[in-house]
Amino acid sequence: MKDIKIPGFGPVRPRHLVCDYSGTLSVDGRLSDGVKERLTKIAEMLDIHILTADTHGLAASQLEGIKCDIHFLDRDYQDLQKELYVLMLGPDLVIAIGNGINDRKMLKSARVGIAVCLGEGLATDTLRAADLVVTSAVDALDLILNPKRLIATLRN
Repeated sequence: MKDIKIPGFGPVRPRHLVCDYSGTLSVDGRLSDGVKERLTKIAEMLDIHILTADTHGLAASQLEGIKCDIHFLDRDYQDLQKELYVLMLGPDLVIAIGNGINDRKMLKSARVGIAVCLGEGLATDTLRAADLVVTSAVDALDLILNPKRLIATLRN
């Protein structure tokens, strides 16, 4: 993916997309409509990493056929696991998407943190850690597929 120049926000050089699964890309463990198609397109531009506690046990089957790395989290300290994963990739190269309290550090450390508010809700600490908020996973992924939307929202 080409670098994105955002006036007042600075350059964004995305190489990785790091996403929470439950409540972000999925509702009750099932991918939201339109997510699979968008992830497939994004996988042609970025490396996709899915970090999940897999609350419903469906992540692997729902993500089948999508070029992505699925990382199943240990039960404890999920917020730290997610943050360390972003730091390992190089935070300046990461766009992260999440909704839960365990996503707040991941969104804060990523170059661009996108919070998603679905039926499961959005933790207020995660809201504060995000650079922007959207109301669906499709909207979040469309920001990546249409970078001018990121520019319009984040420019100063």
